[in-house]
Amino acid sequence: MRSPDQYDYQILSHIQENPDTTQADIATTLDVAVGSVNWYVKRLINKGYIKVTQMQRRRLRYLLTPQGIAEKTRLTGKFMKASLKWYRVTREDSKRYLEQVKEAGYDTVSIEGDGDLAEIVYLSCLEAEVKVTNEINGAYPVFRIENWRTVVVWPQGGG
Repeated sequence: MRSPDQYDYQILSHIQENPDTTQADIATTLDVAVGSVNWYVKRLINKGYIKVTQMQRRRLRYLLTPQGIAEKTRLTGKFMKASLKWYRVTREDSKRYLEQVKEAGYDTVSIEGDGDLAEIVYLSCLEAEVKVTNEINGAYPVFRIENWRTVVVWPQGGG
């Protein structure tokens, strides 16, 4: 589930890129009901972030106000800060786990999963000079990517 800030950011971004968009288009992009978009857009209008002009009888044009642009910029910074924090935490966790792997006498691990988290773990392995194999055969510790965290699964009798 997304936070209100995430919805605000996505709506502001969509409107900035597509001023002639419809609430149905926004709903499709955000994968939410049109009624939810209507509520969020009205809220952003009331905050002064969006200006609406009527183009045709049933057609509206949405424009970001200077306050809307400032809010989108603020939210961008907030999300970047959160992403960098998540990256740093993941790197520190990976380093700690890799120290445990080395202390247990292993020089090779497997990574089960994909995406950004798996890439961070992989880069941490390169930095720690720990080999990565595609084999998940119970001979090596496995860095398993589960949702937004990493779990180390040790071989039987290891760790």
